[in-house]
Amino acid sequence: MRYENITHGVFVKRPNRFIAEVEVEGHLEVVHVKNTGRCSELLLPGCDVWLTAPESPSRKTKYDLVAVRKGNGLLVNIDSQAPNKAVKEWLATKDYSKVLPEYTYGASRIDFYMERDEGDRGLQRYLMEVKGCTLEEDGIGYFPDAPTERGVKHIRELIRAHREGYNAELAFVIQIDGVLEVRPNIKTHPEFGVAFDEAVNEGVRIIFLPCHVEPDSLVVKDSILLTI
Repeated sequence: MRYENITHGVFVKRPNRFIAEVEVEGHLEVVHVKNTGRCSELLLPGCDVWLTAPESPSRKTKYDLVAVRKGNGLLVNIDSQAPNKAVKEWLATKDYSKVLPEYTYGASRIDFYMERDEGDRGLQRYLMEVKGCTLEEDGIGYFPDAPTERGVKHIRELIRAHREGYNAELAFVIQIDGVLEVRPNIKTHPEFGVAFDEAVNEGVRIIFLPCHVEPDSLVVKDSILLTI
């Protein structure tokens, strides 16, 4: 997925989880942060950031903050809406006969429902929940960067779906160039780690989707299946 326009800025501070102050072309601009996670290791005073301008007349802010350069040089896309857009484009290159976003299953909306005829296996149904990973330590991605009861709920739904005959998949879009693996961030949310392990043991497929990141784009470049 690609942004229509992009502007460089220098991060100043984040008064709350929704907005940040960024220096753009010599003046201070209040911008919308497209990620309500902590991002405390990313959004540090003086770091390079990139903004996009949706140009909507009803907006209170001109820009959305979508990418940041970490101190170690890695470029990170922090737009929480970008993973699903990138996965939708990636799925369109696969041989599914049907791809439906925002599919209602049980008490949740699962990100994607897919179908395809697999010959001797017949018509196969897939449910895929997508999580974006922006937290990196020593070349490894971690999720979540803040407690997510919603994430635990989605994993429980995937386990139930697998038991009911779906091909259930939990996909991590790695929004950081050069990172190939995601692990549960049990320091931040132990319950997510427990649910993750249960999903693996139940047969839910864990897929890592490494991406190529540019200030103006996020593109899935590979898929890696977790094996145990």
